[in-house]
Amino acid sequence: MGVYLKFLFTLTLFVCVSIQAQVLPPIQGYSPEMYGADNQNWSVSQTENGYIYVANNSGLLEFDGETWQLHESPNGKIRSVKVIDNLVYTGCYREFGYWGKNTTGVLNYTSLSKKLNVNFLEDEEFWNIIALDNWILFQSLSRIYIYNKTTQSLNIIDSESVIYKMFEVGKVVYFQKVKEGLFKIEGGKAQLVSNHQIFKENYLVNLFNLNNKLLVQTEDNGFYLFSEDHSLNKWEIKANNLLSNVSVYRSKRLQDSSFMLGTRSNGILHITPNGEIDYTINFSNGLLNNTIHDVFEDSENNIWLALENGINCINVKSPFELYHDKEGKLGTTYTSIYHNNILYLGTNQGLFYKSINDSNVPFKFIEGTEGPVWSLVSHQNTLFCGHNIGALIIENGEIKNKIDINGAWNIIPIPDVSNQLLVGNYDGLSIIEKKDDIWSFKHKIQGFSTSSRFFEVLDNTIFVSHEYKGVFKLKTNSDFSKIIETKEETSVEQGLNSSLVKFNDKIYYAYKDGIYAYDKKQEIFIKDSIMSNLYNKETYTSGKLIVDAQNKMLWNFSRKKLSYISSGKLSSKPTVTTIPFSELIPHGLTGSENISSLNDQRYLIGTSEGYIILNLNKIKHKSFKIALNSVIVSDIENDIVQRVDKSKSKEFKNKLNNITFNFSVPEYNKYLDTEYQYKLTGLYPNWSTWSFKSNVFFKNLPHGEYHFHVRAKVGDTISKNTETFKFTIDKPWYLTNIMVLVYIIGALIIIITTHNIYKRYYRKQRENLIRKTARELELKELENKQQLMRFNNEKLRQDIDNKSRELGISTMNIIKKNEILGRVKKELSNINEASQIKKVISIIDKNLNNTDDWNLFEEAFNNADKDFLKKIKGMHPELTTNDLRLCTYLRLNLSSKEIAPLLNISPRSVEVKRYRLRKKLNLEHEASLSDYILEI
Repeated sequence: MGVYLKFLFTLTLFVCVSIQAQVLPPIQGYSPEMYGADNQNWSVSQTENGYIYVANNSGLLEFDGETWQLHESPNGKIRSVKVIDNLVYTGCYREFGYWGKNTTGVLNYTSLSKKLNVNFLEDEEFWNIIALDNWILFQSLSRIYIYNKTTQSLNIIDSESVIYKMFEVGKVVYFQKVKEGLFKIEGGKAQLVSNHQIFKENYLVNLFNLNNKLLVQTEDNGFYLFSEDHSLNKWEIKANNLLSNVSVYRSKRLQDSSFMLGTRSNGILHITPNGEIDYTINFSNGLLNNTIHDVFEDSENNIWLALENGINCINVKSPFELYHDKEGKLGTTYTSIYHNNILYLGTNQGLFYKSINDSNVPFKFIEGTEGPVWSLVSHQNTLFCGHNIGALIIENGEIKNKIDINGAWNIIPIPDVSNQLLVGNYDGLSIIEKKDDIWSFKHKIQGFSTSSRFFEVLDNTIFVSHEYKGVFKLKTNSDFSKIIETKEETSVEQGLNSSLVKFNDKIYYAYKDGIYAYDKKQEIFIKDSIMSNLYNKETYTSGKLIVDAQNKMLWNFSRKKLSYISSGKLSSKPTVTTIPFSELIPHGLTGSENISSLNDQRYLIGTSEGYIILNLNKIKHKSFKIALNSVIVSDIENDIVQRVDKSKSKEFKNKLNNITFNFSVPEYNKYLDTEYQYKLTGLYPNWSTWSFKSNVFFKNLPHGEYHFHVRAKVGDTISKNTETFKFTIDKPWYLTNIMVLVYIIGALIIIITTHNIYKRYYRKQRENLIRKTARELELKELENKQQLMRFNNEKLRQDIDNKSRELGISTMNIIKKNEILGRVKKELSNINEASQIKKVISIIDKNLNNTDDWNLFEEAFNNADKDFLKKIKGMHPELTTNDLRLCTYLRLNLSSKEIAPLLNISPRSVEVKRYRLRKKLNLEHEASLSDYILEI
């Protein structure tokens, strides 16, 4: 027992050590939280379009490369899954059948067992499914059900003992009955192949064809070869010691003829075709769980593991392999070199080495190299180490010689001088020299004291690049002891993370604006259009250029890609090759990127947690196809959600104007980034920016015709297809043709009604306008008439005034005449000659009482005031002519004195006449006669 425990401890220690030292392929983990189902997974399979299906306790898991989807189990835990003719067959508790997608992309289940009316045994579960020609075999622990797809018939093989597992080798189906032996199926019946004790006492994991022999794998005792003579012999391989101490539950022979073994508690073992352990992977270095329920190799040679707790995918064919220093003993790798079959790593913590031929041996530290290692250079089969403490010469895992220099950045040969090397150090440049096979310090180059990390020699000129000070050209004397001329280069700018290298006898300077080559004739740097294709301003992260040891390739790191320049195969023109370099890949420090050549197209890339091995032989420029997984439409409130047949153009109701497109590329390489780009003609005619999002949601789309396009980019390769979907969103009900017709009719009615209303309105307006115009014309005419009347009245008034003046003048003339005649008469009366005088007086009296004057006056008065005499006669018909004459004179507002001559009477007599007139007019005593006459 003590010996066994010691051996087990040694084995465990060996396994742990080998784990620490292993270079492993990329591993992806999918936890239950990620895929949204139970911890336990039992089986894995894949469809032709690349989708992965996993049997899980909760149901069937579907993975399209972007999202996981759980389909509920038809009955209990799903224990097995197998894709056959693009249908997904599953077996679970007392149930088996298949899943198929309908035209909308929904996976629907069809029960074969119910269709075939199978009577199951108690607690029967199905752990394995095999397809062979037209038959599908479902294996439980007690039976094998053989279903014929053509005849849809079912044949059952019963077993009284437990049927542990079922296998298919060379179109022959084998199975093991526990404690009975190995059987095969012929003619629908079980036939014993061998009851060898090994078959009876061991659980079988798998069977393989190896050189026309049956290779039998047991759970606890490794491999055996079963020959035609029924002999069973141990397969003698190097892995036997390890296999005898682990329990293997599942295994898979890969397409490269190697074996992937899944254990019950130790993760997986990868065994080469000749039986050597290549690597082991378990929980400590990448797996989610150490218990492996199934091992599956997909169409791209990725290995899928169904685990007790989760799912893992291992990219065994990836061009990248990782060495992860979990304990942090190595630190950040600044430089590396493959020298004399030894791999050396220079890190921030010192110099480490190991044999490259034995991957299980851990790195060893070289004593005395504590601190950062800046460079490793092999010159004349001597390994130089540029270190913080100076230039070191390394041999057989130790420091052979130390050259004291104030920090050695890099060491390069001087052209045409075989025994001297140029060292760039913290405070300038130095020369080391070989004498008597011993390298030693020669001198520091005088005249330049700037830190020289990047430097090269061209003829007698040393070029030095400093990321904060720019590029310097230093002309030296013949023995490189003194700088005779220092010139700061102005044709390029200084730049952060810039670098300067010599490649194919040309000096190149790289920074964010591109890569510039030094032109000897013009003595300036000129941008090199081909070299500058290594990166652009959008992808630039560092101008660090690295020349491999054979000076065949010039490398550069930029965002999401690793590029190198090499000479063309058919011409001398350099070609640029780009390798997708995901941001998920561990990176080194920006500006301190490094890559070195190993062997057989393998390169080592230093990272902050170890290193990566890049195998150019494994890089495959393959094409990818994008799949439009589903089209889902819904209304604005998500009350109605519908999946759509994506194979046909569709017309959606207007309220179903929220549409979601789900798409993916079934690509499972961990270090290949998949990005998507889409456009929606009819709304967004231009391609969107690249995005990692594998779905797009268009909300509240307006009515119209649309054409959705989506494509993918895996790494830097555009998918070979563009998925499309054409659809139409109907017009809203208020914009349908019927409603448009209603609107037109309604509009016509409104227009006609409005027209009639306006017509009536304008007619009324016209009529009103006509009436108003007529009225205005009438008013104008009346106004004109009134104006004319005013003019006539004015004329009449003027005539009356004139007549009145004439009458007044006439009256005054009569008065004057009568007064004169009266005085003449009076004077004549005083004369004695009476006979003659009487004759004269008679003539005077005749003139004084002349009715002609009155008639003339009356006519003039009537012309001036024609209605007065009529009115007063009408009012007082009893008035005499003399009364009317007095009224007339009063109408003229004449005084009694003025009236007297007119009547040829005295003023007193006039008063008497006035009195009498008052009486006739019946005037009151206090009333004025003159006022009464004037008011008539």
